[in-house]
Amino acid sequence: MQSSEILKRIPLFNGLTEQQLLDLAEIISERSFKKGENIFAEGDEGVGFYILAEGQVKIYKLSVEGKEQILHIFGPGEPFAEAAVFTGRSFPAYADAMQNSRAFFIPRQAFVDLIKSNPSLAMNMLGALSMRLKKFAGMIEALSLKEVPGRLASHLLLLSDQEGVNEFPLNISKSQLASLLGTIPETLSRIFNKLNGNGYIESNGPRIKIIDREGLEALASGEEKLS
Repeated sequence: MQSSEILKRIPLFNGLTEQQLLDLAEIISERSFKKGENIFAEGDEGVGFYILAEGQVKIYKLSVEGKEQILHIFGPGEPFAEAAVFTGRSFPAYADAMQNSRAFFIPRQAFVDLIKSNPSLAMNMLGALSMRLKKFAGMIEALSLKEVPGRLASHLLLLSDQEGVNEFPLNISKSQLASLLGTIPETLSRIFNKLNGNGYIESNGPRIKIIDREGLEALASGEEKLS
C-alpha cells in the first residue's frame, strides 16, 4: 500500500485532498523499531514527529533514581512527539517501542512549510494537541487527587468505553500499567485481587470483565473506597 493511502486512514489527516496527501507522502520516511528499542531520549533534538503505523509505543520520564513513569501509550494511527513541530526544542521525554513497530517520521521544517499552504492540516494538528492536553489534565488529576484504586477503576472504565464492551484485554502488561498509574506492581496486584474479591470485576490473566460498573464508577469518582 502506498504511503498516501495509509495516511488517508489516519485521523490527523482527515479532510486533506488527494494532492495534499501526496505532498505529505513526499516528505515522510518510514522507520521500523524492534520491541524495546529506544526511538528518542529526553533531551534529543526535536527534529520532527512520528505517526505510528503498526505496533505500540510508550512515552515516559525517568526519575533521578531511574524509576519510570509512563505518560502515554500510543497505538496505530496516533501521532507522538508532535510538540516538536511547534517548539523546535528537544524532546521532553523518552519513547520506546513496546512491540515491533513501524512509524512514519515527518521532519519538522518540511511539515511547517506544508502547514503554511494547508490550513486544514494546521487545524487537525491543533485538535490532536488539544486532545493530548485533555489527557494530560486527566492524568494529573488522577495522580494528584485519586488514590490508586480510583486510578485503576478510571482506567478500566476508559478501556471499556474505548472497546464498547464490558469484557476486554489489557493492552499492556500489569507492570507497565502500574507505571502508568503511578504505583508499583505489588500494590496493583493487591488492588486487582480486591476488585475481584469484592465483585467489581472478574480477571483471567490479561482479560478483564466488568461486573459492577456502577461500583467502579463510584470508586473512580471517590464516592466509594475499596475495603
